Amino acid sequence: MSRPRLFVTRRLPEAVGARLAERYEATFQLGEDAADPPALAAAMADHDAILPTITDRIDAALLEASPRRARIVANFGAGVDHVDLTAARDAGIVVTNTPGALTEATAELALTLMLMTLRRAGEGERELRAGRWTGWRPTHLMGATLGGRTLGLVGFGRIAQATARRARAMGMHIRYHSRSPVAPEVEREVAATRAPSLAALAASSDVLSLHVPGGAATHHLVDAALLAAMPVHAILINTARGSVVDEAALAAALAEGRTA
Repeated sequence: MSRPRLFVTRRLPEAVGARLAERYEATFQLGEDAADPPALAAAMADHDAILPTITDRIDAALLEASPRRARIVANFGAGVDHVDLTAARDAGIVVTNTPGALTEATAELALTLMLMTLRRAGEGERELRAGRWTGWRPTHLMGATLGGRTLGLVGFGRIAQATARRARAMGMHIRYHSRSPVAPEVEREVAATRAPSLAALAASSDVLSLHVPGGAATHHLVDAALLAAMPVHAILINTARGSVVDEAALAAALAEGRTA
């Protein structure tokens, strides 16, 4: 019996590739760039399943194209805003994701970025590598402690909660704002309090960390008005989608010294 044909759009860890090759007749795109539309169209016509990543645009034109053999789009990652879900449903194509696979890793990345910015670790490393280190001074690159500061979480799903647990262990106060209700026991676990609005959360946070999905509903959620609501010393951390932040507004706020 022939094995299902699978098209993988990106280079994956060697062990993962080996497992896929055991179970499927797998085709791997080995480059580091996203698959281009012609390659995806050819894969949809010749393979039973597609394994894309967040940078592979799976739009209506691709899903509705004929001929088409693919019956499933098995996304690498939790977010599926790069897939036209309506078109997939209409075409009878199953779309899956991996909602828990990157929770801990993304939470660790968020904490890493907090440490790099508040403790100015990134600046120190760049200074050292550039040969500008002149020795220890009491006030040089002092930065700020995490303990005692307020972490504001935009969204309070799996990744935000994992981030909150880590930040709480380092002595941070946890606030959040979420469109979805949060169970009281989840709040109690990290002593989290809910802000009444996104603007109120921004105004009361030393660090504002984004944990929402991409898509039209969150496009430029962090705009000029929200940036203006943040304290001047506040740090913005984004481990969500780039589209959540109005980059032009952020660049202007940074250039004018209105945000750290």
